[in-house]
Amino acid sequence: MKLIGMLDSPYVRRVAICAKYLGIDLEHESVSVFRHFEQFQQINPVVKAPTLVLDDGDVLMDSTLIIDYLQALAGPANRLMPSDPKQRLRSLRVIGLALAACEKSVQLYYERNLRPAEIQYQPWVERVEGQLAAAYSALERELEKQPLANGASIAQDGISVAIAWSFTHLVVPDQVDAERFPHIAQFTAQAEKLEAFINTPIT
Repeated sequence: MKLIGMLDSPYVRRVAICAKYLGIDLEHESVSVFRHFEQFQQINPVVKAPTLVLDDGDVLMDSTLIIDYLQALAGPANRLMPSDPKQRLRSLRVIGLALAACEKSVQLYYERNLRPAEIQYQPWVERVEGQLAAAYSALERELEKQPLANGASIAQDGISVAIAWSFTHLVVPDQVDAERFPHIAQFTAQAEKLEAFINTPIT
């Protein structure tokens, strides 16, 4: 199977790292939705990263759906999500917040770097900045209330949080303050030292 997309995308990196923890080998092909649009279009006409190309040629997209499929392939012995309903709900809530942080970081990056300055709409920018801060504030409270597993026992929620924070720090660093979000910053620093993260660099 081939994973298509650049690792500076949090969604692509999320799939790549989850696959490693699930024990599934993916051939990674670095194709940019911007610089290699036509090449990507030949693989997936929707041009959405990440894209997973199965051995039979079928195409699957969206990081959450791809991870769900990989989890099914890995089987119950190698889980990245808890089976207990209460803990699973908490993990889903954390993942949702992490993905919201990714989405708002992407929106800010696009607004600042792709839209000409003269037509940037400041009220929209402030709204997205507020949403991003709200996502990280909620995540900070979650980690303060109950730490996430790290190290060999890291799961999909922890992977998603670390990837989100590292991505925001990469593309809109003015929006992430380690003093304001110390639990997230410390957790991410530890996660980024793990072999799966080191071998799947963001840049």
